[in-house]
Amino acid sequence: MKLLHSGKVRDIYSDRGDIVLVASDRLSVFDVILPTPVPDKGKILTSLSLWWFDKVADLVPHHVLSSTDVPEEFAGRAVRCRRLEMLPVECVARGYLTGGGLTEYRETGTVSGIALPPGLEDGSRFPEPIFTPSSKAPKGQHDEAITFADVERLVGAETAARIRDLTLEVYRMGAAITEKNGILLADTKLEFGRDPATGEIVLGDEVLTPDSSRFWPADQWEPGRPQYSFDKQYAREWALSTGWDKTEPGPEVPPEVVAAVRARYAEVYERITGSAWE
Repeated sequence: MKLLHSGKVRDIYSDRGDIVLVASDRLSVFDVILPTPVPDKGKILTSLSLWWFDKVADLVPHHVLSSTDVPEEFAGRAVRCRRLEMLPVECVARGYLTGGGLTEYRETGTVSGIALPPGLEDGSRFPEPIFTPSSKAPKGQHDEAITFADVERLVGAETAARIRDLTLEVYRMGAAITEKNGILLADTKLEFGRDPATGEIVLGDEVLTPDSSRFWPADQWEPGRPQYSFDKQYAREWALSTGWDKTEPGPEVPPEVVAAVRARYAEVYERITGSAWE
């Protein structure tokens, strides 16, 4: 295999005409890789993504070819995938107001150019999920919120509408499944590409994982305050509590924080899939 790219969490290899995506145990917050890995993180992300790819297959074609035809050294954390021409947009669906969306709303009353009702709080639920895309920043830089008009300029009106609709469909399906298991899907990020041979829009990267989504326990949801989360929001908050300025290098993560992140990732895997994490 030939290493093509090492991202914040995933390493991308070329092998026999396919792509092999390998999820590492690296922890990235605010687009900076922290120096301390989280044991099993890559395997949890891979297993949960595979579970979701199976669920969304009737909604959108995806890039997964095999989770077993991979080098033995990467077993459990690697997926053999179709080659895609990735679109230059992070596709985000939000069902609740929080995070960067909350910051923008407090400043402008909008999120990604979408006007929202006054008086919303941290954790408020939207009447309908909204599409709030962002740019794909180079490694070491931060993604930036963009408007739907920006997406149209980047990929064309037809493709923009298609990936917006697919993002919202995947979000709605995912939110319905997680809510049955006592978890609210606050928001999620998806990535799409084109099959170079057919031009078909294909779902790639990862799907509805604690690295790409915010998951909240439904029985603890209370708008007006930060929510308990089963995702890397805990790591973000810890990193900010150290006084870190969101630039490289990131702070070393103490063992108790590593253990807490791992426990939350494992718990959300178990609650969503109904399977124990070994």
